[in-house]
Amino acid sequence: MKILFDRNSNAAILLAGILAIIIGVGVARFAFTSLLPFMLEDSLSLTYAGVLASFNFVGYLSGAIFAIFIKDINTKVKYFRIGIVLSILTTLVLATTTNETLWLLSRVVAGFGSAMVLIVGAAIVMVKLSVEDKTKAMGIHFSGIGFAIAVSELISQAVLKEGTWSDAWLVLSIFGFVISLYCIYILSFDKVLKKDAPKHKLSLSIFSPYVILLIFAYFTEGVGFVVQGTFLPDIINSLEGLEGYGSIGWLVVGLAGIPSSILWMRLAHTFGSVNIIMIAMALQVMGILIPTLTTNVYLNLLSGALYGSTFIGLVALFMHLGGKLAGGNPVVLMGAMTAAYGVGQVGAPLYSVALIEYFGNYNTTLYLTAFIVFLGILFLAYAKKLETRG
Repeated sequence: MKILFDRNSNAAILLAGILAIIIGVGVARFAFTSLLPFMLEDSLSLTYAGVLASFNFVGYLSGAIFAIFIKDINTKVKYFRIGIVLSILTTLVLATTTNETLWLLSRVVAGFGSAMVLIVGAAIVMVKLSVEDKTKAMGIHFSGIGFAIAVSELISQAVLKEGTWSDAWLVLSIFGFVISLYCIYILSFDKVLKKDAPKHKLSLSIFSPYVILLIFAYFTEGVGFVVQGTFLPDIINSLEGLEGYGSIGWLVVGLAGIPSSILWMRLAHTFGSVNIIMIAMALQVMGILIPTLTTNVYLNLLSGALYGSTFIGLVALFMHLGGKLAGGNPVVLMGAMTAAYGVGQVGAPLYSVALIEYFGNYNTTLYLTAFIVFLGILFLAYAKKLETRG
């Protein structure tokens, strides 16, 4: 037990990192997906839900790009703590008011907080860990995204048995506050670190046709991630005979996501990053299309499993490949990749709600989303062709 309160223990660092992701990604982001069907039943319109999701990703995108330029590790600790606080306070807003302007503002701020916790938090974990193979350890850290979905879903469903969705937001914010104390204590340094950040010249020479295709492919994955990430429980609930199965489907997403980044990174090491990214995206396309083809409960739960087991791994795979290609100039490429993914995240909920309102179901949205992700696979196939020629 003592080891879990030692700031320099690898076990404590990984545990604090996973708990931080549960706050920044589970409580502040994915609990919205979990509670959305219940909020829609009450007073929330689907169009407004799509706008809220889009605003959340605007905040995340701005935070993700901002995070790339924070060089000093002590400043990173400060912004990580700010992210934790913002994640909890913005959840409290959803619990205590129904003012639409406050909700929109809180979703933007929550997105920024999520980026600070996920991206800046990962950098702190990486610096603090004292292991030779940090890639494997970071795979364990990012399993926190799967835990974030599963834990926030279990808490939400437990509260909803007796209470309302606003009660669930309140319990989630209290839970986030309690575990945040441990995260803030462990993910800090005993003394101020003096570490000069390497300076790299701003160069656009890295943007070869191969890299541009990779960025376009990552944009399509941003679209593929966000549609199911926002609507999957409601998609399942909307199918005939599957009312109420959405929450189980969302729990399956979280459980499938826990080991995914570790497994995909190992496969990429053996078979090559681009090959494995293409396979993961193909599985994601299958998962997106399942609800349009069948109302079979097991196949639709498989849709959740395919989504959970691919979207987390794909972020890790793209970022790992981008890092390798960037060499000594990571900021420019990481910024471009993050922006492309973010544009996909911001735009997808907006076209989704427009198509759902027009056609009265999710099918057209899912067809378009699957087609966009499939385009990403084609971009990567062409990138491979260019690489072979090169």
